[in-house]
Formats: sequence, C-alpha cells, structure tokens
Amino acid sequence: MKKRDFKDLKVKKIAELTKLVLEKKAELAKIAIGVKTQSEKNVKKGKMLKLEIVRLLTLIREKELLGEEKVEETKK
Repeated sequence: MKKRDFKDLKVKKIAELTKLVLEKKAELAKIAIGVKTQSEKNVKKGKMLKLEIVRLLTLIREKELLGEEKVEETKK
C-alpha cells in the first residue's frame, strides 16, 4: 500500500474500512492456500497483505478513539 493510498483511506468511514479488512482477510486466506499447494509463486504477497490489514485495523481503532473524544468534548 502506497502512502497516497493510505491517505485516501483516512477519509473513509469505519464501515467501509471494516468491509475492506474483511476482503483483505479473504484474499489472504486464498493466498495461504495457494502457497501451501505451491500454486502461488509470490510468497511475500501474504506478508504484505498482513501488513495492510494491520494498517487498516490501526486506522479503524484510531478513528474510534478520535470519534469518542469528539463526543466527550461536545458534552462539556
């Protein structure tokens, strides 16, 4: 994932990011099966997908925390 792509993801909503994470996890499962059956030649692709998933999950968590802080600020 390039930096430009990551910046584009920052403006998406949590529901869209969650859907993207599920798609990436499904793709990772397919790649894992491909690696085990030796039909997938690019072994690093799985590692890169794991990193993308972790980045997405971090972004989701960050949005959740910032969203809660904004709600608390408006109550004060």
